[in-house]
Amino acid sequence: MSTQRDRAGRLFDAHGRTFAAEASITLRDKPAPLWQLLVLSLLLSTRISSDIALASARELFSAKWRTPQSLRASTWQQRVDALGRGGYRRYDESTATRLSEAAGLLIDRWDGDLRKLRDEAEGQPRRIAKLLQEFTGIGPTGASIFLREVQQVWPSVRPAFDPLVRKGAKTAGLPEQDEKLAALVDEEDLAGFAAALVRLARDPDLAADAQD
Repeated sequence: MSTQRDRAGRLFDAHGRTFAAEASITLRDKPAPLWQLLVLSLLLSTRISSDIALASARELFSAKWRTPQSLRASTWQQRVDALGRGGYRRYDESTATRLSEAAGLLIDRWDGDLRKLRDEAEGQPRRIAKLLQEFTGIGPTGASIFLREVQQVWPSVRPAFDPLVRKGAKTAGLPEQDEKLAALVDEEDLAGFAAALVRLARDPDLAADAQD
């Protein structure tokens, strides 16, 4: 019989690609990729499939809006068109506005640098989540998505698990307590492990990939 760590390792190997990586974000602790992760978190927050959100993020980044400054310099119609190309048509107009508002808030309050938001929150996950929700379009779900992914480069928020991650853990027969779950993988793999468990929560059939 396999150990829980073995099972976690198989899930990570099969499904542990972060959503940031799927959106063509090379995540680092730098202003531009952190902004890109905020954009992705906003897109994933809406009641729309993750595949469409990811495709729409790639369209925005392909349009060279990889910084808040470059996005704010775009027109509303350009953003609507890019979101439409990604399939984000149901919410394209409101999201085009929210993206511009997010860029403006980030520039005006934190000089375009989410590390300054983290520092204002003293690296504390709950305070970071609260500040993130000051961006229109980022609610508790969006803040959780951001924290799940950013733990790859922000050690202070680890382990960043949420109810969807814990649901995936339960489906896989793994511990639902954060510390016990985090102990099953190496610290640098926590973001990918969380992503794998989210995928499992959404598609329980993936649990077969964790079996012997």
